[in-house]
Amino acid sequence: MTNTEDLQYLNAELRLIEQWEKEQKDLFFWEKLGRLPFVILDRLTPKFIQDKIGVVLDELGSYVQSGGRYLISKEQMYRRMLPDVEDPDADTAFEQIAQLPLGRMDEIAQSISRSSSNTATVQGATTGIGGLFTLAIDIPLLLGISIKALQEIAISYGYDPSEKSERIFIVKCLQFSSSDIVGKKAILEDLAAFHTGEQSKQVLSQLQGWREVMLSYRDNFGWKKLFQMIPIAGILFGAYLNRSTLQDVTETGRIMYRKRRIIQKLSLARE
Repeated sequence: MTNTEDLQYLNAELRLIEQWEKEQKDLFFWEKLGRLPFVILDRLTPKFIQDKIGVVLDELGSYVQSGGRYLISKEQMYRRMLPDVEDPDADTAFEQIAQLPLGRMDEIAQSISRSSSNTATVQGATTGIGGLFTLAIDIPLLLGISIKALQEIAISYGYDPSEKSERIFIVKCLQFSSSDIVGKKAILEDLAAFHTGEQSKQVLSQLQGWREVMLSYRDNFGWKKLFQMIPIAGILFGAYLNRSTLQDVTETGRIMYRKRRIIQKLSLARE
């Protein structure tokens, strides 16, 4: 493939991503309808569930600040991305991954999306058995699967999820996948700084507002998780809803990280 073909291909893929972003700004009717007044929802949600959501928000804040207990081991992903390198060097692994063809990155990222969705499906079915009483277990587990998948997707496109700026990016992807139309527009503007490599102190200062950033993620459990409160029936609801949640999260992560890598590849190709 020549440099001209590279540029044509990358520009075409970038236009497809930009079209996807425009489509994300339009909510379907049922999704609008599903966003019930969460004051009412809070009244229906038992205190121990609300307490568990509060704990998850605290854990998410810890993840943004320091990685907390959600940081993954990167060595396995190095070997997966660089199978021809006998012992990938941690200092140069991300540089090597960044030079891989976009198709190879996409292949691994899609594989991560499928495996994490399958894991979430099994988990949702398992925790759905007990309905309301196992819902408190499901919430932190689902968050953990989501963050793990996004970190692996980050590595598949050559980005280090242990860096604080990448942890912010991952939290933004979580928020985007569960936000309304106004939220999606605002988050796309925030992510634009990452896409151009010009994230500023203003973006980094959003660490201070991480709790507000993730309130939409809490709300996403709202009407979806109400169905899972029904014992036995919660098995089907839990499996379906967890699967759809991970599919949304990983789709957002794949496209947002893919956009960043395409922009950087285009920059290098033009140089």
